[in-house]
Amino acid sequence: MVDFEALVHADKIGQLLGIHPKTVLRMARAGNLPAIRIGRYWRFRRSDLDDWLKSKSNFEGRKASSADPHP
Repeated sequence: MVDFEALVHADKIGQLLGIHPKTVLRMARAGNLPAIRIGRYWRFRRSDLDDWLKSKSNFEGRKASSADPHP
């Protein structure tokens, strides 16, 4: 059995991230957002975006800097 994750359109990704769908597409074309190109269409996996967001999160850095005010 093959596990298949449904692909999501830029409109939905824009809603989830709170940015315009054209910005989503621009970021995908530039390679700044994980995406899959199928012909002329860009599609996204939610799991890839979740991993991407976690990698971009600054939470750990803030946590460490607040614990030690004098590095």
